[in-house]
Amino acid sequence: MNKIIENIKEKIKSSGNDAFFGGRSFIKWVILSVITGIVVGLFGSLFGHVLTFVNNLRADYPIITFGLPLGGLLIVFLIWLCKHENDKGTNGILSAVHSDVDIPFKVAPLIFINTTITHLFGGSSGREGAAVQLGGSIAESLSGLFRLQKEDRRVLIMCGMSAGFAALFGTPMAAAAFSLELFIVGTMPYGALMPCVFSAVTAKLIAGFLKVAPEVFPVKTEPGLDLSMMIKAAILAALTGLVAVLFCKVVHGAGKLSKRLIKNPYLRIFAGGCLILLLSAIIGTGEYLGSGMGIIEHIFHTGETDWYTFLLKILFTAITLGVGYKGGEIVPSFTVGAAFGCAMSVLLGMPADLAAACGMVGAFCGVTNCPIASILIGIELFGGADTPYYLITAAISMTVSGRTSLYSTQLYSDNTEVAFPYPLPDAKLNEK
Repeated sequence: MNKIIENIKEKIKSSGNDAFFGGRSFIKWVILSVITGIVVGLFGSLFGHVLTFVNNLRADYPIITFGLPLGGLLIVFLIWLCKHENDKGTNGILSAVHSDVDIPFKVAPLIFINTTITHLFGGSSGREGAAVQLGGSIAESLSGLFRLQKEDRRVLIMCGMSAGFAALFGTPMAAAAFSLELFIVGTMPYGALMPCVFSAVTAKLIAGFLKVAPEVFPVKTEPGLDLSMMIKAAILAALTGLVAVLFCKVVHGAGKLSKRLIKNPYLRIFAGGCLILLLSAIIGTGEYLGSGMGIIEHIFHTGETDWYTFLLKILFTAITLGVGYKGGEIVPSFTVGAAFGCAMSVLLGMPADLAAACGMVGAFCGVTNCPIASILIGIELFGGADTPYYLITAAISMTVSGRTSLYSTQLYSDNTEVAFPYPLPDAKLNEK
């Protein structure tokens, strides 16, 4: 009897210790994640307002685009000045988490300035990818300030990435899931869920307070669970997965080809800027310059686009990023997906807005391998009425695109195969 009582006492003591340390960890991460959300939210909001200003300025004075080659020279010079020639963009942030490589403090201002230069002169790049890099580098600096251990440092970098994404795009659920899914495809570090959510929500609130407008594209079509529409969405999802593969291959290929053809980074980016201007002149429009948000807005307002819009956006983005201009790839991938979905809606007999929304979800999933974030971003951008279509789109696009990704340093677990992972991976039984 005494032995039983002692066992009960030991379990109670153990539970008390778990609760104490768990509670202490909870308080620690509430504080760290909220601080990260505030700091990254402030810088992300400033970043968003600056990019909005320079994009509006370029729209009002199109002659500014002729400075794109010179802007490229300035970008290369700044990279040389800061001794950051080995800039890997988002891949560098992923490497920092995988291998404990430090992210220099200079990365944050470089991302801010060089992305601004790219957008001012009309380079075809996004901003959310840059915001993820900005948030990750700021969080790295905060981890040094707080003297965190390497495990906590990794989580804080993920918090910064979530906060940067949420501040600029206004989608905290997708932002948190994106950071959790991005590092190792097929494995989510649930221990980082709460901190990433807190950072994303905090950054979203800060951005809202500072009048950063979130992106919203309401889809008016609500077909419900219609079998015919589901089949059409499935076909579109499979095709969008292939388009995502094309997008990744062309972007990666352009970077390798440009470096092989022109060794000097100054000549390479100058020639690339001239090529972008030449292509714009031949096409007779500047709509492919910038992130592509204008194209997306046009599609959702009119339900129309040219069949080749997605191909040209891939081309412009590949040249821009391939020769050395800075920014993200996420919004261009959205543009490609929306344009492809809208174009295919005519052939498939789908409502243009629903097809464009599914195209965006499928393209994002295909280039990032983040299906949960893709579904959530569909809900946050378009509303939840058509969630089943976003679900089937993400699932099929993820399967069709396979291990193709924009991020070469992304790791993969065995759980990405289309099969239940036998034998079961080693795991500790959570006995309570």
